[in-house]
Amino acid sequence: MDQGRRPNKFIANRNNKIYMDLKDIIREHALPFLPAKSLFRFKGVCRDWKLQISTPFFAHNQSNNFHRVMGFFCQSQSKPPSFISLDPNSCGIPDPSLQFLPEPVDIRTSSNGLLCCQGRTGEQPYYICNPATKQWKKLPKPTANHGSNPALVLIFEPSLLNFIAEYKLICAFPSADFDNAYEFEIYSSSEGSWTISREMFFGGAMFMPCSGVHVNGIVYWLSKMGGGGIVFFDLTMERTQRLYSSQNGCLGVMDGKLTVTSAYGQALTVNVLSNSYTNTMGMNSRVKAWDRKLHVNLSDRSELGPLPSYTHSAHDQGAVLFASGDVIVFRCDRALHTYDMKTKEFGRLSCEIDNDVRFFGYVNSLVEI
Repeated sequence: MDQGRRPNKFIANRNNKIYMDLKDIIREHALPFLPAKSLFRFKGVCRDWKLQISTPFFAHNQSNNFHRVMGFFCQSQSKPPSFISLDPNSCGIPDPSLQFLPEPVDIRTSSNGLLCCQGRTGEQPYYICNPATKQWKKLPKPTANHGSNPALVLIFEPSLLNFIAEYKLICAFPSADFDNAYEFEIYSSSEGSWTISREMFFGGAMFMPCSGVHVNGIVYWLSKMGGGGIVFFDLTMERTQRLYSSQNGCLGVMDGKLTVTSAYGQALTVNVLSNSYTNTMGMNSRVKAWDRKLHVNLSDRSELGPLPSYTHSAHDQGAVLFASGDVIVFRCDRALHTYDMKTKEFGRLSCEIDNDVRFFGYVNSLVEI
């Protein structure tokens, strides 16, 4: 009888070892893929998890593994920032109005967990901050005058090789020396200084603030140019050019490519830039610059309400407020709705927003500045 019980004891010990291994696997290989709010809550699970999540190395690891947009900052011209979460149970921030910053601010651009804000008082300095951890840094004063409503793009791409977060801030601003021209000034966190590019854009365009995106070393902005248009600035070559396009809408990035998402006639349409060199081809070339990625008819969804028409005002971003990754956020009759391109499902975010709202996608990251 005693001999018959020994295998059971051995099996129990093996099962306990398997359980311990699974616990270690979750701690080492699952936690870094979770949003910041969930991780702050999981600090209360046990002492080991609290110590693990609190280390700078874990924050670095999480910022490299978690890139999903799970919330949005929105701000009207006369109101403080606010935050809308796609999943309030797992994604959130402690101070949606960003009162931890030394002065009231306007959000200008965001990138992979970092926000760029501009102060409303004095010299209106720029701040880079992580709203999840309340860390922030004030940038040195730019060389040029960027104006009261600068067209900024923040570029932060986490890398396993860079333990310290390195980012760039690019501003397109009207030239003080040449009429109908734009210049570009770039801040590099690794150098800690601003540099004005030698390249200028003379296309007679007006760059639209909060419209810029970064794709593979190139920054794109929507512009007021005749019936609209897109202007890009190549960071590597320091070359700027107009991208001839009839596309109007919200710029975004999907599968590493530039997209334009628009809402016309009760339909959502996503077009992908497939060839950016059509500008240099012959007049009779049949090569298309844009391919249609998605077309969703909203006419049979009466609960969504009417879609507003796209405009080029200084603040209104049109019916589509955000379109990157797999998420599209659009406005119907002042209410916010979402469309998930993977699940093909619609959702609702908010009951009512202002017409001049600005919208910024946010990744709930622990990245340290």
